[in-house]
Amino acid sequence: MTPNIHFWHGKRVLLTGHTGFKGAWLALWLQRLGAKVTGIALPAATTPALFTLADVAQGMNNHFIDIRDAAAVASVVRTTQPEIVLHLAAQALVRPGYAAPLETYATNVMGTAHVLDALRGLGSVRVALVITTDKVYRNREWAYPYRESDPLGGHDPYSASKAAAELVTASYREAFLQAQGVAVATARAGNVMGGGDWSADRLLPDAVRAWEQGATLHIRQPQSTRPWQHVLEPLAAYLQLAQALWQQPPLAGAYNFGPLPHEAATVQQVIELAARAYPSAGVRYDDQHQGPHEARWLALETAQARSKLGVQPRWPLATAVEHTMAWYRAQQQGADACALCHADIDRYLKATP
Repeated sequence: MTPNIHFWHGKRVLLTGHTGFKGAWLALWLQRLGAKVTGIALPAATTPALFTLADVAQGMNNHFIDIRDAAAVASVVRTTQPEIVLHLAAQALVRPGYAAPLETYATNVMGTAHVLDALRGLGSVRVALVITTDKVYRNREWAYPYRESDPLGGHDPYSASKAAAELVTASYREAFLQAQGVAVATARAGNVMGGGDWSADRLLPDAVRAWEQGATLHIRQPQSTRPWQHVLEPLAAYLQLAQALWQQPPLAGAYNFGPLPHEAATVQQVIELAARAYPSAGVRYDDQHQGPHEARWLALETAQARSKLGVQPRWPLATAVEHTMAWYRAQQQGADACALCHADIDRYLKATP
């Protein structure tokens, strides 16, 4: 199953967080599918930013709005009358969550509530998909992948705020939106990589910054294990889930998206793959705990997505890293960011699951 251009063409889609890394990629893909996209987000948080370099705003209705502003969110929703809502806007990093916990909770919990509340009584909307994270689970550092039925939790403010967003979403589904005919789901995806991410404290962007300057990359927890995947993997899954919800509303609920559980990899394994693109790359591994708490081991059970939605990963880890590093190298040599993204989408769609 792949995103269907006949389904998406002409659909009115509200996409929050379109100025972020994942949101910009998803906005480009939706535009490519012919959707009528309206975006709500803060201005891009990094310089450079994929949103700017790829001129993402050119093909959509762009609104710079803080989702903590309930009235502003509701006004755009009423004006645009979306049929499908894809909610990605968030404070999306663990370490900044420690630095600004109240902002993290306000954005990720109340911001989600504002988006969902704006859908109450809205006759146009059929599907709402809230993007959370693989970190919503109460992490016990055990050697088992987490299933959608496992308890939610969160040691740090970011993880806890996303777990709370899951509860808020379930409440709005059961108390209001299901009876209104809206299929509401959440998507819990693993760590993503891909060209165009310049966020701080992300593995491959940090590597690219260091190696481009001829500096040594310092890795604080090389044995930490995560369900790494190229950004196109969860984005394709979000589009497929939205299609399925439109056609079969009883599929509403929570879904994990990621590589097969046994394909989770360590930070060191990812860096060793990435370093192939930079022959002189320097790395220093410090296998000591530094800074605030972060989980050491995390993997997702994705059987539900495979069985109910037909979602299958297309790119193994080595391919995902290769395409990510190739994107950065090409962009640094002057290639157009938007063209690079579309070329990766083409390659991804041609790959065999």
